[in-house]
Amino acid sequence: MRGDARPGPDSDFDARLSLGDFVVGQSDDPLTPPAGFTEWREAGAWEAELYEPNMLASADARTQIEYDGKVHPVINLCSYNYLGLANHPEIVAAAIEALRKYGVGACGSPTLSGMTDLHRKLERAVAQFLGREDAILFNSGFGGALGTISGLLRKADVAIMDDRSHLSLRDGAVLSRCRIDRFEHNDPESLDEALRRRHGKRRLVIVEGIYSMDGDFASLDQLLTVSEEHGATVMIDEAHSMLACGENGRGAAEQFNAESRIPLIYGTFSKAFGALGGFIAGPQETMDYLRLYAHSYVYSCALPPAVVAAILKGLEIATSEPELRERLWENASYFRAQMNALGIDTGASTTYIMPLIVGDRSRMYRLGHELRRRGLWVAPVDYPAVPEDRICFRACVTANHTRADLDEALNILDDTLVPHLLQKA
Repeated sequence: MRGDARPGPDSDFDARLSLGDFVVGQSDDPLTPPAGFTEWREAGAWEAELYEPNMLASADARTQIEYDGKVHPVINLCSYNYLGLANHPEIVAAAIEALRKYGVGACGSPTLSGMTDLHRKLERAVAQFLGREDAILFNSGFGGALGTISGLLRKADVAIMDDRSHLSLRDGAVLSRCRIDRFEHNDPESLDEALRRRHGKRRLVIVEGIYSMDGDFASLDQLLTVSEEHGATVMIDEAHSMLACGENGRGAAEQFNAESRIPLIYGTFSKAFGALGGFIAGPQETMDYLRLYAHSYVYSCALPPAVVAAILKGLEIATSEPELRERLWENASYFRAQMNALGIDTGASTTYIMPLIVGDRSRMYRLGHELRRRGLWVAPVDYPAVPEDRICFRACVTANHTRADLDEALNILDDTLVPHLLQKA
């Protein structure tokens, strides 16, 4: 809904309900949503306006979106464009050159229809960059995680993952039909208990470099030590840490000197690379196996060549310009310190991803509209993505944000979110 048709915050929307209340339907027709969903969705149109906004410009530090039916300039704290590569002129030029040579799409599965020489070059570049024997490219980050885990694990195997693991990792384990066990977030004792319960089984421990809702690192050294004691294999998802962490940008594993202890590295091209897709890197024989058993690779179209060219140029720039990472971390440290000084709870975040914890659904949506009106674009994160008492906004700082951008964002937060926090206290 737009303009005068918007119901506003005083509609019949029941803030006590969430997506978790509409998972299972009772109708005989599987196309009919669960009872009450359509009414709840319509009543929550004002709240839903904060999601899926129309972007009218690039994913830069400042951009334009459509809000209330109008072009609306905003400071962008919603983007994963951590190093600013999505809009880099050299990367755009590389994509245009590849577009002219190869056309728009790859037009087929790599297994049957092949790939361009650019795809092969990127496979080799990713493997070399990470010090692995080989790498596989996926046309989707979600699909890459799904295909890797479902391609490797079988019914008798066990996936043991952090209880805050991304849905793509969990869905991959479900699709494999393996046994699934979870351990408390970043808790080595809980991991130890899970591994003991599954003694004698083939076990894959799955962790993330940075957890995208909390903005905290995995406790790699402790979790790896426990895994090694039990002889379990470890896979790390570096989606939010690749290129942005470590001296050379190789992710959290490099940052915590753990690369040699982790045989399987997963990552995406849609965050710091500023593009699209995902990859898995590891031993040659593992990659050879996955090329036949990772269904999201075998049965999906290869990445568009123009995207591959952009990723290659992005990798070149990110590895030759470490100042991009330095600026990202300087911005993150400054912004978090200033928010904490204002009394804003950023949880366990130690990175450029920061939750701004509100803890109340109705207030979060009211504040979300106020922030949007004031020109600050932060992501509203509702239950069940986070616990109900941790409902929050998520802010992502990038290397392209200037100090003026961040200070203006802080002023807006000081005028809107901080008074709410004081009232709550």
